Amino acid sequence: MLIDANHLKLTLHGRTILRDVSLHLSPGEIYGLLGPNGAGKSTTIAVLLGLYALDEGELQLFDGNTTDTLSVRRRIGAMPENAGFYDWMSASEYLAWYAGLYGGLQQPVPELLDLVGLGNSGERPIGRFSQGMKQRLALARALAHTPELLILDEPTNGLDPRGRREIHDLLVRLARERQVGILLCTHLLDDVEALCDCIGIIDQGCMVAEGSLAQLLRRSPLAQSYWLRMTAVPDSQVLPRGVRLLRQEGEWWHLGVTVGVAPKVPALCEDLAEHGWGVAEIKAGGGLEALYLQLTTATGAESREEAA
Repeated sequence: MLIDANHLKLTLHGRTILRDVSLHLSPGEIYGLLGPNGAGKSTTIAVLLGLYALDEGELQLFDGNTTDTLSVRRRIGAMPENAGFYDWMSASEYLAWYAGLYGGLQQPVPELLDLVGLGNSGERPIGRFSQGMKQRLALARALAHTPELLILDEPTNGLDPRGRREIHDLLVRLARERQVGILLCTHLLDDVEALCDCIGIIDQGCMVAEGSLAQLLRRSPLAQSYWLRMTAVPDSQVLPRGVRLLRQEGEWWHLGVTVGVAPKVPALCEDLAEHGWGVAEIKAGGGLEALYLQLTTATGAESREEAA
């Protein structure tokens, strides 16, 4: 197993950031790490990279190793969300310099640039790169020493739809053909649904769900949701027991229901009517988005600060 993390706990500056995080990633898997801003995702990544010492918990990488050895860190490629570069260097110069920190490139620079879609930009100064090109270069940097484990934070930021698809295809090839394990931290649920074999959802420093999307939807009593077009909405906006508002888009309201607590569709419409809601149309709306919204806490998420 590439990552075997169990019940990680971490306090920084007197504040508990990670309360109970467990995460498991095997070779050839793509793992989607999800959670609100401030939930602890970046701190979890920092722990995996050996940047923080844990208070409690067990963490092993590559079948038994700890994160505090240089040999282990050289087997990991990391792409932070905000990647810094030396803008005066060309992409080729930069990759050759960076790979030297790991003992040198494992493949020629032109091949590496071709791999991430920058084959014609190797001699251009990085300062003239667009945001999307810098994202590609950051991925090339993470791949420069041919790591066994990739940790990527928002790798498709700044990319157009074609660019996102190209990066998706590359990540799938790396996982399937080279058996690289990929930990993908992103807010783009479409990316997670398209790419990930396993999903972990962190909220307020705790891993609240882990497994394949199919497993999570089967296990969760909160996975059922509906889109309803309302003709009338009560001033109080009070909902029946077991029903939670996920979001509103114009006349449409996305409601999550707790299986076994909220009634099924016909009785749900009757209960809503008794509370002053007028329902004109209803359609199913489950999936990862509904699961994510129901398992994570919106209140105060934006105001919590991550330690990294």
